[in-house]
Amino acid sequence: MEIAIILLSLHLIISEKIMKIGDKVSFLSETGGGIVAGFQGKDIVLVEDSDGFQIPTPIKDVVVMRSEDYDIGKMVSAKHKLDAVSQGGSIYQKMHPIEDETADETVDEIGEDEIDDTKEVTFKAPVEEIKGHDVLSCFLAFVPMDIKAVTNTRFEVYFVNDSNYFVQYTYLTGESSSWNLRSNGEIEPNTKQYIEEIGREDLNEMTHITVQMLAYKRDKPFRLKPVVEMQMRLDPMKFYKLHTFCDNQFFEMPALLYAIIENDSMDRPLVIDTKTLKNGMYKGQEEESSKSQKNKKDKDLIVVDLHATELLDNQDNLSHADILNYQLQKFRETIEQYKDKKGQKIVFIHGKGEGVLRHAIINDLNYRYKKCQYQDASFQEYGYGATQITIR
Repeated sequence: MEIAIILLSLHLIISEKIMKIGDKVSFLSETGGGIVAGFQGKDIVLVEDSDGFQIPTPIKDVVVMRSEDYDIGKMVSAKHKLDAVSQGGSIYQKMHPIEDETADETVDEIGEDEIDDTKEVTFKAPVEEIKGHDVLSCFLAFVPMDIKAVTNTRFEVYFVNDSNYFVQYTYLTGESSSWNLRSNGEIEPNTKQYIEEIGREDLNEMTHITVQMLAYKRDKPFRLKPVVEMQMRLDPMKFYKLHTFCDNQFFEMPALLYAIIENDSMDRPLVIDTKTLKNGMYKGQEEESSKSQKNKKDKDLIVVDLHATELLDNQDNLSHADILNYQLQKFRETIEQYKDKKGQKIVFIHGKGEGVLRHAIINDLNYRYKKCQYQDASFQEYGYGATQITIR
């Protein structure tokens, strides 16, 4: 028994002398152990366990674990230090950075993961959806760059996606079998995307526009939407009239908006290709006769533009009151002309402005022409500043 105690004491004395930072040690009085991270005085060793905690332990209560191949111990120690430093590490390791080149090389050899600061961050925040925007609404917008000089300004073209869906789109101009791709891409939900800048010299090449769309959501189930193909006719004359550019929720300045699809509903395409038109011209007399009878039943829509620039060649020496009276006179003359034609529809374009002309028209309809039914005219065709009258 005394011999065993002497041998153990000898082992502890030897361990104290040769123990150094990085040695793997084991506790004598309990299970476990760790790596020597430092010393406190002559009698206390800091043993760092696998969780990175440093345990102050009397030197006499630990024993160095030796290996036939000491290089393996260096490899394990170096790896442990690198992991601790990369994750914040112990206070001691922060104050004593690793300078052992051999340890760095060893870690590389065993193929451990490294931090690569050159890699691009690919994380994207999840898309925020807006309540009530699960219906598909998309618009093509033409925004004047200088609204004060509408007759000379250039225009920016935007695709507006007012829905909770991602949209893949193609934007084309042309006619019949000859189309040109002007833009294509993906638009995120509830955003608008700049497409191009155009001038009036470009409008003649853009009279026929086609927009194709495919809508979907990412990383979540969604209600399937139909593939959209919308053809529209662009009227170049609208780009010369201030009242066609109206206030809207998408831009800070007035814009001309064309609805591609709105609230999951798409209007009938405004363009008929030449092949369809040619076939229609050669239909039989019986079909033409039927079409003629149908047209007689339908009342033609009459459009009257009450803007002073359309009614008067010269506004010099005319007051605002004079101009307003002339506009109301034109309105009343038109109503008187068609007041006996029941079902006749008339659209009066008065513009948004300050609303003076519109209020005067509504006042006349309420007191002078009570038999006429009125409502706001189509926004897509006439903007916000137009009223449709139906003779009853």
